[in-house]
Amino acid sequence: MFREQEIKAKWHMLVMARLRDYMQLLKPNLSIMVVFSSVVGYLLAPGMHFAWKEVVLLFIGGMLVTGGANSINQILERYSDRLMKRTMLRPMPDGRMTAGEAWAFAAATGIGGSWLLGYFFNPLAGILSFISLLLYAFAYTPMKKIHPIAVLIGAIPGALPPMIGWVAATGSIGVGGLVLFLIQFFWQFPHFWAIAWVGFEDYAKAGIRMLPSKQGKTRFTGLQCMFYSIVLVPMAMVPKIIGLTGNIGMYVGITAGALYFAASMAFFIKSDNPSAKRVMFASFIYLPVMLLALLIDKI
Repeated sequence: MFREQEIKAKWHMLVMARLRDYMQLLKPNLSIMVVFSSVVGYLLAPGMHFAWKEVVLLFIGGMLVTGGANSINQILERYSDRLMKRTMLRPMPDGRMTAGEAWAFAAATGIGGSWLLGYFFNPLAGILSFISLLLYAFAYTPMKKIHPIAVLIGAIPGALPPMIGWVAATGSIGVGGLVLFLIQFFWQFPHFWAIAWVGFEDYAKAGIRMLPSKQGKTRFTGLQCMFYSIVLVPMAMVPKIIGLTGNIGMYVGITAGALYFAASMAFFIKSDNPSAKRVMFASFIYLPVMLLALLIDKI
């Protein structure tokens, strides 16, 4: 009896450990923010209201597609991940999972999520989600070691989720879907560069090049952050102009964009890790605040 309980306990521990490994492949913290923007894009579409079934299906489909992309990212970077402190304990660098198992998981989640969105919503939503996966996994990921243009490439799949949500609701991209795409597109550049600045030394060990200057940590990074963040101030007016939302979304968006720009300007002036971290934190605040403001204004 005791032996049987011991075997069950060990089996339970092994199953839980493997589930934790799969969760690491999914990167749930990153995926949740991506899926959140997709759900907001869906709810912002004309005539759409909150319905549990559709929201849950969109959430699951988005998590699967994003998880598939994140899994392929970790497969392709499994050797360089061994060189970085923040990634060396991931399942593959640590030897807890084979690349074959990870490929099977990535295929099941990525294809399954795209199929789910295409079947329960419309084919265009499924196609866009799969294109997003391909761009992130097979264009952005390898380019990170070749040229800083990887940030531009990565910003495309990174900005597609709210558009995919809009398409899931309407069946077409439309002006509203394009505006949501552009807001998230421009938001990403200071976000990416601030993270790349803070983790510069760790990234350098793996040969990853993300900062816009070949010289690495220079004031040019802060200047670029200023250029992209200031665009978000006038962009906040566009949803009102096209009738997507009203004054609340516009004023909150202008304020959030101005604060994001202020953090970027301080980063340009100081060009140090604390100011880069402030840009990073400002980016974490900007996107959910902006999206929620647009959604609340519509409601």
